[in-house]
Amino acid sequence: MSADLILYNIGELFCPIDNNEPLRGQAMNTAKIMHNAYIAIKAGKIQAIGEGEVPESLISNETQKRDLSGLTVTPGLIDSHTHLVHGGSRENEFSMKLNGVSYLDILAAGGGILSTVNSTKTSTFDELYTKAKKSLDTMLIHGTTTVEAKSGYGLEWETEEKQLKVAKKLNEDHPVEVVSTFMGAHAIPTQLKENPEEFIKELTEFMIPEVSKHSLAEFCDVFCEHGVFSVEQTRRILKCAKENNLKIKIHADEIVSLGGAELAAEMGAHSAEHLMAASDEGISLMAKNNVIANLLPGTTFSLMKTSYADARKMIENNLAVALSTDYNPGSCPTENIQLIMQLGSLAMKMSPIEVFNAVTINGAHSLGRGHETGSFEVGKNADIVVFDAPNIDYILYHFGVNHVKEVYKNGNLVVQDRRVI
Repeated sequence: MSADLILYNIGELFCPIDNNEPLRGQAMNTAKIMHNAYIAIKAGKIQAIGEGEVPESLISNETQKRDLSGLTVTPGLIDSHTHLVHGGSRENEFSMKLNGVSYLDILAAGGGILSTVNSTKTSTFDELYTKAKKSLDTMLIHGTTTVEAKSGYGLEWETEEKQLKVAKKLNEDHPVEVVSTFMGAHAIPTQLKENPEEFIKELTEFMIPEVSKHSLAEFCDVFCEHGVFSVEQTRRILKCAKENNLKIKIHADEIVSLGGAELAAEMGAHSAEHLMAASDEGISLMAKNNVIANLLPGTTFSLMKTSYADARKMIENNLAVALSTDYNPGSCPTENIQLIMQLGSLAMKMSPIEVFNAVTINGAHSLGRGHETGSFEVGKNADIVVFDAPNIDYILYHFGVNHVKEVYKNGNLVVQDRRVI
């Protein structure tokens, strides 16, 4: 059967190896890399890939062809941890951070997450939609074809619901697939600081059941950290999420080694996020229980710290690693996943193959999309990035610029010459 579209003469084609599970440990440094390659696309799906001449059986008079000589092609990039939908920005805190003002002092002055919560509450649906759509366009231009979007800037139902509905509408309207996560447990509301159990009761008895009932999210995430939600509180919230048919993630061990990684393993989370302070025991248990480590080096960079998550130790301990932007207005205001990939190599010593596996096949599995995208198996979605670069190493070596030339989503050209079309 002839193809609808054939991309041919591809200089370098990066093909993650998909064994129906994320790549772990040494397997993260493996991939099939083809040269003078082609991809055939039919009805938005991968029909065939190969090297050399395109088989005549794939070509008809109706087949469109695109010559990609000298260019590098990978699966669409997957940003599996973001806070996409929010109001406002926090550049007013930037000079304070540069002058060493602590986050707690910024928070006491009405800044930090409280500032974003207020801006998100006072923003209309349309304002949040327009702002998030602009960010999605930027992500797409940099090669992201699937993105996770967390709520968490409401801390009360009306605003949390508004965030989730904005994400749902964007998923319907925008080329980028948006996967929603309910994160009402992002912080404890100021008025309930002395009585967090009341907020946990609201989360477990009302908010989470409502999210599930109205299919507003696939995942539930909790910020398990000293001064936020304890391990025991997080366990209760996530247990409720599982009982309501939500898959689970955990913001774990970002600042303090609290036991979040161990809890992620205990509860069978899809992924644990951040992990800069994860213990050796937590890393070992995550590996044994097939929890993906979702690392966010842009946050460490933005906060001017040196405490990057130990990707090398995790990979050596047979963990599957994903990389994401953590796009948010406070600790990582960037939509550029290529920058995160470059930090993955330059700051965390991941090889180029490990990095590209982290943002393709492992990112897909962290969102439960490994059967649909993240690699070039026949029948998967034709989510494809064309880089104006000779090979994957060059994309990480030549940092700080956008290497994307074209992006295809479900076989449709959606970015051409770094512009959304």
